[in-house]
Amino acid sequence: MLNQNNPINKKKIVNDPVYGFIDFPTSKVFDTVEHCWFQRLRRIKQLGLTEMVYPGAIHTRFQHAIGATHLMQLALDVLTAKGQQITKAEAEGAYLAILLHDIGHGPFSHALEHHIVNVSHENISLIFMHELNKEMNGALDLAIDIFTNNYSKGFLHQLVSGQLDVDRLDYLRRDSFFTGVSEGVVSSDRIIKMLDVIDDNLVVEKKGIYSIEKYLIARRLMYWQVYLHKTVNSAEQMLLSILKRAKQLAKENIELFASPSFHFFLYNDVSLNDFKNSKYILNEFAQLDDSDLISSIKVWSSHKDKTLSTLCKQLIHRKLWRTSIQDKPFGEKLIAMLKEKVSIEYSIPLKEAGYFVISETMQNNTYEQKTDKILIKDRGGEVTEIVNVADMLNIRALSGTVSKYFLTYPKEINI
Repeated sequence: MLNQNNPINKKKIVNDPVYGFIDFPTSKVFDTVEHCWFQRLRRIKQLGLTEMVYPGAIHTRFQHAIGATHLMQLALDVLTAKGQQITKAEAEGAYLAILLHDIGHGPFSHALEHHIVNVSHENISLIFMHELNKEMNGALDLAIDIFTNNYSKGFLHQLVSGQLDVDRLDYLRRDSFFTGVSEGVVSSDRIIKMLDVIDDNLVVEKKGIYSIEKYLIARRLMYWQVYLHKTVNSAEQMLLSILKRAKQLAKENIELFASPSFHFFLYNDVSLNDFKNSKYILNEFAQLDDSDLISSIKVWSSHKDKTLSTLCKQLIHRKLWRTSIQDKPFGEKLIAMLKEKVSIEYSIPLKEAGYFVISETMQNNTYEQKTDKILIKDRGGEVTEIVNVADMLNIRALSGTVSKYFLTYPKEINI
């Protein structure tokens, strides 16, 4: 429960490794951070299994949410200084919207999204926000309107979810810091200082255009070097295969070790409506974090089901699979041949070899020109899209989605 008895908390500060000392802008923000549902984010890694490749990538969703809230505070201060009318209530609503934007993430963040439950983290975040709002007697009404883009000042939603939102500005800089991939460093301070609002749209002053170009390049490079790194992808596919095999065994009523909350989601299919209609399900989800899966995987490595135990041993001991990436789909004959070899190598049925041979697509979307354009404002106040004025790179070439195909399978299987 929230601390309703002490509406005014002491001034709290956090020593963040990325930004230094930052504070909580309001007592409501601090009380929300103290809630057990938000504290759960301390136990969920921001980058899932990326630490298998970049050992420093053990930062959490908690750190990211705090950092993004700090950047929101800086952004609103800049916009207010430039004459934008932002009330204290609107500012607090924006702080709370960005603070809670990731509260619906499950274990290992994006790696297992739609797999433990087939519901997006955005939808679960909104359900958490509505439940918190009941506890807070409607104090999150404005935050929810901003989060869902139902508030009259649309630029506040753009700061929460848009091409230049503080979510992206924080995770690029934070993920770069903890992985050590310097190509991902972005000038978040300068970008924020260049922000303004025209006709209820976020714009960037023209003198900040080079920082925006570097931001787009950093986003592209971080996807290929970190988020879609082929070995990271291999580890995540192994984790997915473990969960899929465990769910299949659960459907066959085979008992598996799991924490009570994880056991519930293993043995039950839960929909978005189930979340909306059952406080019990939301509370069960609120008990899940990375440790539930890790402890289960350690135990399952000795399970009598050979497919499950082999998958778990490989992940626990970092026997990561080989991954090939190309611009066209891999041939069905090659995939079938690999599955046959896996079946022989591990003495498992051919139908179960599919847990070890995965062929899918990966996508990198640097700049989505069609939905939410980055707007540049010149000295005269004229606004144009960045693709029309950028002179360092061809931003049109960065627009849209780049798709590649990958094939991953155990290293001991030779082609």
